[in-house]
Amino acid sequence: MERYREMLQRRRAAGLLRTPPLIDGREGRYIFSGSRRLLNFSANDYLGLGVSAALRQKVARNFQKYGTSASASRLVSGNFTAIARAEEAYARHFGYEAALFFPSGYQANIGLLSTLFGKGDLLMLDKRLHASSIKGVTLSGASFQGYNHNDLAHLRRRLQGAEPAPSAVLAESLYSMDGDLLDLAGFGKLKQEYGFFSIIDEAHAFGALGEGGRGIARPVADVAVGTFGKALGLFGAFVLLPAVLKEFLFNFSSPFIYSTTLPEAHAASALDILEIVAAADRERACLEDISRLMKETLAAEGLTVRGDAHIIAWEIGEESRAVRMAQELLARDIFVFAARYPTVPPGRAMLRLGLTALHRPEDVQEFIAAVRDIRRREAGPDV
Repeated sequence: MERYREMLQRRRAAGLLRTPPLIDGREGRYIFSGSRRLLNFSANDYLGLGVSAALRQKVARNFQKYGTSASASRLVSGNFTAIARAEEAYARHFGYEAALFFPSGYQANIGLLSTLFGKGDLLMLDKRLHASSIKGVTLSGASFQGYNHNDLAHLRRRLQGAEPAPSAVLAESLYSMDGDLLDLAGFGKLKQEYGFFSIIDEAHAFGALGEGGRGIARPVADVAVGTFGKALGLFGAFVLLPAVLKEFLFNFSSPFIYSTTLPEAHAASALDILEIVAAADRERACLEDISRLMKETLAAEGLTVRGDAHIIAWEIGEESRAVRMAQELLARDIFVFAARYPTVPPGRAMLRLGLTALHRPEDVQEFIAAVRDIRRREAGPDV
């Protein structure tokens, strides 16, 4: 036990210990902790579906109809018609041959990458790729090279010097921490020139970006990974892929084969969500507008902010200062996530803002007023 205590103490001393507050519930754009109502800028509920009363009723009816568990893995007695229908619908909607549902996004990336690749393969990946993708690559046994975050010139140099040619290039369409978008035109040009296979994580784009919420990477993605737990307001994940790769994962992906499958009620709910998301143009427009307002307002304050869509990264730098800033905002009933190492590189801590279609301009003004107050206090009484 002593070594675990020592590791925790080192993390505490470095300002990296995680001690999230207990959340008692949420309503709209607010979460509740004890007796406090907090304006929430830390959720990925981009369209507000996670707190939608209408969706809650649909999901409740589905669980009443189908029950609470599949009670088996997909390859035993869990290969339900309802799941197959939902996967077919998702493949059609997003423009792929096939889809495969997983219990979580983390499991989807591990199950996908550790199965498709192995010793002798070379993978190239963005250095800010999600931790689940990194873990999947590591478990695969494949060799891999990182390229600088969203730096296609560096990727080109990697591709030019690659021996053997890479089996795949891994990227995200909207990066979960920095909030920047993949340069699709530039990526597509490299793909055409070098002929690599591409896997794009669209977890933060599906539902929120693109026509009908279809994301943005289909022109360059051979395989795409999505999640139900963000803009789609449910839980679980899905992989969109060629039909032969679905069959391959069905037969060789250990994380898929040896897990109890998601219940039929989940599949029925996924179909309901697909209809809602396809018709959510108003919510996507609201999300775009409020996100632009927040970024422009923060930039006008002279702050270092990044983000091309609904994820905005306010770079702080020092881990302890990022934690302190988040705590100061919490004292003003505003909840913001302080992203620190290993989520982001050391010394590059940030406050990561997740905007939603539920946020209003007055929420932005409340946030900015709090930030101004905190910065004045930091600067001291003579400033």
